[in-house]
Amino acid sequence: MAKKMLKDLNVNEKTVLVRVDFNVPMKDGAITDDNRIRQALPTLEYLIEQDAKIVCFSHLGRVKSEEDKASKSLKPVAEKLAEYLKKDVNFIPETRGEKLEKAIKTLKKGEVLMFENTRFEDIDGKKESKNDADLGAYWASLGDVFVNDAFGTAHRAHASNVGIAKNISESAAGFLLEKEINFIGEAVNNPNRPFIAILGGVKVSDKIGVIKNLLAKADMILIGGGMSYTFLKSQGVEVGTSVVEADKLDLADDLLKNAYGKIVLPLDFKLTKEFSNDAEIRVGDANDIRTDEMGLDVGPKTLEKYQKLLKNARTVVWNGPVGVFEFSNFSQGTIGICQTLANLEEATTIIGGGDSASAAINFGFEDAFSHISTGGGASLEYLEGKELPGVACLDDLS
Repeated sequence: MAKKMLKDLNVNEKTVLVRVDFNVPMKDGAITDDNRIRQALPTLEYLIEQDAKIVCFSHLGRVKSEEDKASKSLKPVAEKLAEYLKKDVNFIPETRGEKLEKAIKTLKKGEVLMFENTRFEDIDGKKESKNDADLGAYWASLGDVFVNDAFGTAHRAHASNVGIAKNISESAAGFLLEKEINFIGEAVNNPNRPFIAILGGVKVSDKIGVIKNLLAKADMILIGGGMSYTFLKSQGVEVGTSVVEADKLDLADDLLKNAYGKIVLPLDFKLTKEFSNDAEIRVGDANDIRTDEMGLDVGPKTLEKYQKLLKNARTVVWNGPVGVFEFSNFSQGTIGICQTLANLEEATTIIGGGDSASAAINFGFEDAFSHISTGGGASLEYLEGKELPGVACLDDLS
């Protein structure tokens, strides 16, 4: 059943609890990538325009001890959000208590407050991550309505999403969550064809569910990245010292047998003898990998073949880089895929979060795709066809 969306709610002068995903990368107290903050702006700006009283909250990393708190505070995030909103964001360094409650009660319409990292509640019994009933009810008591705009945690049942939704009078998806649901759901369940999936990353085991689901729905699945070598080795191909999941060889073989030609493997690779950007490189065919070599990127033949296959695609979903893109000498395959998809003017192109999203953004292709997901794990589970707890908990549209 369809879920309520933000515009289905009357938020005027109401206290709106907004679960955002501000789990941004940090280094020495500074944000190194603020994409998730920027993606939340449409929802927050709409709420400001509607004279809502806005309470934002998010997690930031994993918090296992009191010592973690110093480096996992959301204060720098609140400051960055204030820059984008061009207005003050009142940051409360607490997750519960009188100070937080008083600050929320004194909010005026159009004002924004952010409270501290929800994972601070995990130090004593993982109350946030295990969806503690009392914590979810307490947070729900702080507002009138709940808006979940955190796709990145929608695959988890936490106190800050499922717990709140269970205990509040009304809940709905924010604009970002709505966008994720519409793009990924529509692409997988009702795609314009040809529908091609590109799957990379290191492990076949990370993508088993996705591959099985997409085999029934996609016209073709192009494989890249470390998982290529497990597939190749399952067919008796020598892959040298390339990364291989030895316990998944039979599974890889079964997937290929059941794919009826839908799974396409690389033709060649950039090969080297050590895991280093500065190592000597040799380009070799997939059946010409020496025993002391490892593949760190797809080769030019593979890229050319994939580009030809993608040329007529009308829907493309990409999850996982096709090489070690962090090394400049082994980033050409991933950059080539970015360039190819960016030039598919008549296609819906979706990146399913994670490293492929980071690559596209870092290489300057952020605005070249139809949609770049903000949730790696969530997008994977959505691509598998699983129900996401953070979506299922929201009110149905009557």
